[in-house]
Amino acid sequence: MAKKIQVKQVKSGIKRPQNQKRTLAALGLRKIGHVVEHDATPNILGMIDKVKHLVSTQEA
Repeated sequence: MAKKIQVKQVKSGIKRPQNQKRTLAALGLRKIGHVVEHDATPNILGMIDKVKHLVSTQEA
């Protein structure tokens, strides 16, 4: 059973580089306060690391 992680967007993607906007979209985040749940795979953790200043995480 894979570990789950909850990702919450806490800052806006406006005026951010295009790659960070695309990373937020790839994680499924649309607006501030939106929460999504993912498996804690290396791919997802790397994406979270790219936008760690825009999101908060919590184990689910």
